Amino acid sequence: MTGDRLAEARALLAEHPVVDGHNDLPWALREQVGYDLDRRDIAVDQSAALHTDLPRLRAGGVGGQFWSVYVPGRLAGDAAVSACLEQIDAVRMLLDRYPDRLVAAATADEMEAARREGRIASLMGAEGGHSIANSLGTLRALHRLGVRYMTLTHNENNDWADSATDEPRHDGLSAFGEEVVREMNRIGMLVDLSHVAATTMRDALRVTEAPVIFSHSSARAVCDHPRNVPDDVLAALPANGGVAMVTFVPKFVLPEAVEWTRRADENMVAKGLHPLDTTEAGMRVQRAFEAANPRPRATVATVADHLDHMREVAGVDHLGIGGDFDGTAFLPDGLDSVAGYPLLIAELLDRRWSRSDLAKLTWHNAVRVLRDAESVAHDLSTHRGPSLATIASA
Repeated sequence: MTGDRLAEARALLAEHPVVDGHNDLPWALREQVGYDLDRRDIAVDQSAALHTDLPRLRAGGVGGQFWSVYVPGRLAGDAAVSACLEQIDAVRMLLDRYPDRLVAAATADEMEAARREGRIASLMGAEGGHSIANSLGTLRALHRLGVRYMTLTHNENNDWADSATDEPRHDGLSAFGEEVVREMNRIGMLVDLSHVAATTMRDALRVTEAPVIFSHSSARAVCDHPRNVPDDVLAALPANGGVAMVTFVPKFVLPEAVEWTRRADENMVAKGLHPLDTTEAGMRVQRAFEAANPRPRATVATVADHLDHMREVAGVDHLGIGGDFDGTAFLPDGLDSVAGYPLLIAELLDRRWSRSDLAKLTWHNAVRVLRDAESVAHDLSTHRGPSLATIASA
C-alpha cells in the first residue's frame, strides 16, 4: 500500500466519513471507571486503556457512530432496563462534555447536519432485546430517549428470540418476537440482526416491513462462525433494503482464530472472569494467555476479503462497517483502534473499489437505511397505534 493510496483514502473519508454501526465505549467506561469521565477523558489519547478517543476518531475519519448501550445477558428484568438507562445516560454525558466534537442525532437529516458541521453524529443502539424486559412500552420509551436500533438478542436467547450462540429455544422468533419487530417498524427503530440465530434472521426478514441492519457481523461463507451472516440472508438484503456492517473481531473474520479464541475464553472463565472483560485485570489475563499461546493474526486484508464476498452476494448498496471497538480484547493488525479505518479504505482502493462504492460503504448506506426506516414508520403510524401485546397474550 502506497502513501498516495492512504492519502486518497483519507481524502475520501473527509468527504464521506465512516458511520460505524457498533462501538462499546459506554460499557468500557462503566467497567473501567464507573463512568467517571475525569478519569478517562477521551479528549486526549486513551490508547493504553481504550480503542476509542476523540483524537483517534478524527484520525480515523469517523463522522457517525452508533454507540452501543449494551446490557449483558446476566442482567434481566428491571435490572437490565436500569443498566440500559445508565448506558444511555453515559452517552448523554459524553455528548454534554464534548459538544464541539459529538452531537446527538436521531434522524438521517440530523446525521447529515452533523456531517456539515464537522461533528460526529452520535446515535445509540441497544444491544440485546432483554433490555426491554418483554415490554413494548419500554421499547417505545427507549426510542423516545434516542435509541435507534435494538439488537434482538445478545449471546443468550431471550424470552422471544434465539441467539446465534445459545441452544435453540424458539426456532427463531416467537409470536411475541414477531410483534416486537412489527412495533420496531412502527416507531422507526432499526431491527438489528447481529448476534441472532440464522432462524431468527430469516423470521425477522419475513415479518419486517422496514430494512434491517447487522450492526457488527461478517460473512459466514468466509469464516464459519454462527455470529456471521449466511449467504442466503445476505442475498435477501436487496429485496429488504437492509445493510450488513462488517465487523473486525478476529474470531469472526479469521477461521484460524475461532479455536484460539475458544481456548482464550475458557482461560478467562477458569480465572473467574467473563470472556468479554476488558478491565485492566481482564486484559492482564488475556495478554498473559496470548504471550504463552501466540494468536493467529487477522489483518486489514482479512476484513477486506469479507467485504469483497459480501459485495458479491448482497451488492454494494447493502454494506457498512461496524468495528466493535472496545467490545473485544483482540483486533486485526492495522485495525487496533478507531484510527484504522483509512487503512481499510486504502486496501479496498487497491482492490479497485470505486470512490462511489466506498462512499456508500462508509456513509450513504447507513444514512439511507435510517431514512427508509423513518419513512416506513411514518406510513405505519398513520393507520396503526401502539401495540398493547404482552408476552403472555401474543
